[in-house]
Amino acid sequence: MVQVEDYNEAQENCHEPQSVINGRPPSKEGVSPDKEKDGKDKKKEDVDDLKKELDMDWHRISWEELCTRLDTDIKTGLTQEKYEEVFAREGPNRLTPPKTTPEWIKFCKQLFGGFATLLWIGAILCFIAYGIQVSKYVDPPEDNVYLGAVLTFVVVVTGIFAYYQEAKSAAIMESFKKMVPQTASVIRGGKRSAVDAETLTIGDLIEVKGGDKLPADIRIVSCSSFKVDNSSLTGESEPQSRGKECTDDNPIETKNLAFFSTNAVEGTALAVVISCGDKTVMGRIASLASSLGSDQTPIAIEIEHFIHIISGVAVFLGVTFFILAFILGYEPIEAVVFLIGIIVANVPEGLLATVTVCLTLTAKRMAKKNCLVKNLEAVETLGSTSTICSDKTGTLTQNRMTVAHVWYDEKILKGDTVPGKKDREFDTKAPTCAALIRIASLCNRAVFLAGQDDTEILQRNCQGDASESALLKAVEIAWKDEGTNTEEVRKNHKKVIEIPFNSTNKYQVSVHEMPDKEQHLLVMKGAPERILDRCSSILLNGEVIDMPADSEYRAKFNSAYMELGGMGERVLGFCHSFLDTKEYPMGYAFNNEEVNFPLENLTFVGLMAMIDPPRANVPEAVAKCKSAGIKVIMVTGDHPITAAAIAKNVGIITEDVAMKMETGEKTETAVVNGATLKDMTKKDLDRLLIEHEEIVFARTSPQQKLIIVEAFQRAGQIVAVTGDGVNDSPALKKADIGIAMGIAGSDVSKEAADMILLDDNFASIVTGVEEGRLIFDNLKKSIAYTLTSNIPEISPFLFFIVLSIPLPLGTVTILFIDLGTDLWPAISLAYEKAESDIMMRLPRDPQKDRLVNERLISVSYGQIGMIQASAGFFVYFVIMAENGFRPSKLLGLRKDWDDLNNQAVEDSYGQQWSYADRKVLEYTCHSAFFVSIVIVQWADVIICKTRKLSVFTQGMNNWVLNTGILFETALAAFMCYTPGLDKALRVYPLRFWWWLPALPFSFTIWVYDECRRYLLRKYPGGWVEKETYY
Repeated sequence: MVQVEDYNEAQENCHEPQSVINGRPPSKEGVSPDKEKDGKDKKKEDVDDLKKELDMDWHRISWEELCTRLDTDIKTGLTQEKYEEVFAREGPNRLTPPKTTPEWIKFCKQLFGGFATLLWIGAILCFIAYGIQVSKYVDPPEDNVYLGAVLTFVVVVTGIFAYYQEAKSAAIMESFKKMVPQTASVIRGGKRSAVDAETLTIGDLIEVKGGDKLPADIRIVSCSSFKVDNSSLTGESEPQSRGKECTDDNPIETKNLAFFSTNAVEGTALAVVISCGDKTVMGRIASLASSLGSDQTPIAIEIEHFIHIISGVAVFLGVTFFILAFILGYEPIEAVVFLIGIIVANVPEGLLATVTVCLTLTAKRMAKKNCLVKNLEAVETLGSTSTICSDKTGTLTQNRMTVAHVWYDEKILKGDTVPGKKDREFDTKAPTCAALIRIASLCNRAVFLAGQDDTEILQRNCQGDASESALLKAVEIAWKDEGTNTEEVRKNHKKVIEIPFNSTNKYQVSVHEMPDKEQHLLVMKGAPERILDRCSSILLNGEVIDMPADSEYRAKFNSAYMELGGMGERVLGFCHSFLDTKEYPMGYAFNNEEVNFPLENLTFVGLMAMIDPPRANVPEAVAKCKSAGIKVIMVTGDHPITAAAIAKNVGIITEDVAMKMETGEKTETAVVNGATLKDMTKKDLDRLLIEHEEIVFARTSPQQKLIIVEAFQRAGQIVAVTGDGVNDSPALKKADIGIAMGIAGSDVSKEAADMILLDDNFASIVTGVEEGRLIFDNLKKSIAYTLTSNIPEISPFLFFIVLSIPLPLGTVTILFIDLGTDLWPAISLAYEKAESDIMMRLPRDPQKDRLVNERLISVSYGQIGMIQASAGFFVYFVIMAENGFRPSKLLGLRKDWDDLNNQAVEDSYGQQWSYADRKVLEYTCHSAFFVSIVIVQWADVIICKTRKLSVFTQGMNNWVLNTGILFETALAAFMCYTPGLDKALRVYPLRFWWWLPALPFSFTIWVYDECRRYLLRKYPGGWVEKETYY
């Protein structure tokens, strides 16, 4: 055999609810001891139970035992009385919906979760500080009220925005409900009737036909040419024939069972219902998917980590200066207000909006590249991914069978597999090839659907099974080159009789009338070894040559068959025979029941090998993943040899495993089938993942896909999973990021996933990885930019307390910076293009490479922030000195300065200043300090464009950022010079030269950071990198 049917064996040690394991209904008396256990333990036990493989015996037991267990009859079905009794016990045939999270709770999570918590604490502290001031002062300052109100506004608006971005409920069970058929044909008490599918119960006798969705799990009593599409359950696209015999210990593989919600493709069947609702195989998958909780996303963990750092810094500074205030003789109430003020000053008010908008912008950018992100935080998760567990069919491959190779005249030749690209090597003018094409055209029931004349042949839709459709497309291309088409050829070769393919004979035969000849042509296709056994000759270069049992041609056939099989291709053999005109004249009464025409001593013509070919751009995408340090693993329900061949073709594995498996050689690459995986312990699986870089999992069940994902997560990997079927939904839900297919994907898989590939193309994932890495880099840059201005915002308050100088910068102007001038430049960094090495780096280590780390705080606060603060204080002292207050005079002046009753404070030159005049000068200093921060932030946003490259290399092509610099400057000017704002917001106009003192500091920041990044590049891994590369 070429396709190794390496089926799973039944697992001995799995335990399920009794009705599923043994096929017996649960006993009526007594309650399970599990019910008495703690709720959480029970839920965990249920989930663990659902993860186990199926262990049922319905398919193995005799009909007598089955009828005894279910108290039914395979001719008349359940009696009405028995039906009512069983239905009352088992309940309706439907899936139980899980508890859903109310919308108001989802909204509250957006409003009070993560970074929003920090802002709420800040707002509450502001209102507390204002309350303290109200109790102490007759005319308390209202800065804290403004700040508290603004913080509240920011967090509410951002929460609403984020809620609407993610207002797509994870209604997994709703999608499963869509799959429930509406009606079913049932026989009860010998009477046939159509009933609502929900009213079925175990023991019911039902009829199903091609086109139906199966209403429950069933065991087949009798059938005719019955085939089912198990793709939603196993991932196999090829329809599976069904019969009444048990053919495999594994219930999924045996031919006498069919499962709830799979499709009947053709034929008819009479069957007994063995499981309903939640106890069906699909019901177990539904329960498993809905019971899996989603872990925190990597970006959520990073934001939480950032909050801890900021909170720690804020509390440390607040407590330190609270103690200092006591030492310096401030009253306790004043010290408490200072404490609150310092803590609130550390809160970057604009950062929540910046992060949300940056993630949204990236999500929109990814949508344009066919990656639709359902959850904003998932945008970054893909960039952190270290392992991708990819499904095969439809993701790595085109999800359409195609003739990849043909073998005739002792040669293997390529076929066309890519639409619009001519790869075909076989020559239709060669006599043997022409005969092969003719057989594949005639011995074929597939037809093209109407209205596709303008569609590329390989992309046309067909009526017929996948293999015959592939043959039809291949021959249509060949006939087109000859100036005709398959339909015309079939018309010219009228079909006289046919024996359809069946699993016993494994061949299909038809007899046709030859055009312009009074002769019949018999054509046959089927399993190659069966076809060869029926042939006594071979067509070679147009000549018929005898082929005895020991012929060299048979050895050559075997060699070609093994080679094609080693490539994971499904091989069919073709032969024909020109029937004797005397024995089989025109009008001869052919009979396909009692066959009266030859089926042996035929002429072998050739082989055609089909495969679901890889997508054209997948190998390049896999190579990019590998260069980015991402491990790509194939997890499929298909056969091991096919899986290994496709994995080799796309570059997931480098070794020619399929051929070695065919010949029994040992391989370094791990190709693990479901049966082997089932017998592995957790430790065995963990060791396998560590020891092998290249792994292919084949013939896996939905539960096994989930177990594989959990194993990678145990190893500390951030796992992305791709899938399109219902069988993939538990793994999609459990993965750090689940990626569903937009075209071929089921509704269930789309709901379980965090991201949807609109073009079903694996290459789109690589785009997503790059975008995810880029947003992580750019968020770092945005945070570094935003945090830097915290130092020039906090330090005036600290100097105000410690040095007792008039306040250099007010609360209102801080808000202008955080929610005004800084917001556009911070968001504009989300538009910054990737640095050149972004897809050459290893995936980030979640434990070490944090969004905000000590080095980022060190650079932002300890280096750039200090230069910025120096610029602000320089401008402050310049303006004060110009107005008569030298720096030495300002020290210790605060008490007199803020004394409302003191109307005669003297400056350094003996001039007296009233309270109102002093405040005008103070507010002018606030405006100047604010403008100086804007100017030094020009340099800050430019240096934040890159973490390692020079600005000269990166360029200034980010026009959103360039416009942002102009915007913040224009906004600062607007605030300073708009009439009336001096009264409303206490922002006063500045003389032109008061804008200039900050410029040298801005230039210094740019030069300093260029030098730092030069040292980073020149001495990789050196001291500068260890201390400053964030």
